[in-house]
Amino acid sequence: MTIGKTSGIRRPRWIIGPSQIYIGEKTRIGRFAVLSALKDYAGVPLNGRIIIGDDIYIGRWVQIHAMDCIEIGDGAVLSEHVYLTDCVHGFDPLGPPIMEQKIASKGPVKIGRRCFVGFGSTILPGVTLGDHCIVGARSVVTKSFPPFSMVVGNPAKLVKTFDLATNDWIAIR
Repeated sequence: MTIGKTSGIRRPRWIIGPSQIYIGEKTRIGRFAVLSALKDYAGVPLNGRIIIGDDIYIGRWVQIHAMDCIEIGDGAVLSEHVYLTDCVHGFDPLGPPIMEQKIASKGPVKIGRRCFVGFGSTILPGVTLGDHCIVGARSVVTKSFPPFSMVVGNPAKLVKTFDLATNDWIAIR
């Protein structure tokens, strides 16, 4: 694992594929974090990568699972109990037990610079959040949103955008 100056991950923690995890400088990751950059699953070789930028706060009980790539931009905040994944399980009812079935990538996950992801939120495969997005608590983000978006709900929907001319969040009607 590559970890920058003054960065740290509190113990206890669970790290899978440390050689495929990069953490920038001044980044703090709370207790009970799971960082899983998968090298293989169910006998299939993978190249999972987790790239965490500089000056990031990641709360306790966060889980990040990558078979492709999950990237978190500088200055982002992930609150407690946040879940990020770029993969899905096979669900062949006639196949082996679910945990033995192959997984698939539905695309990388990218969290932009200075985003805030609220408590208990889930970011699903293929999602990109532009810079300065806010995700409300317990939201499930199933699609991408542009910079300066505020999203909430399950599935997450756009509720506000930040207007740079007025320096204010404007409700979507």
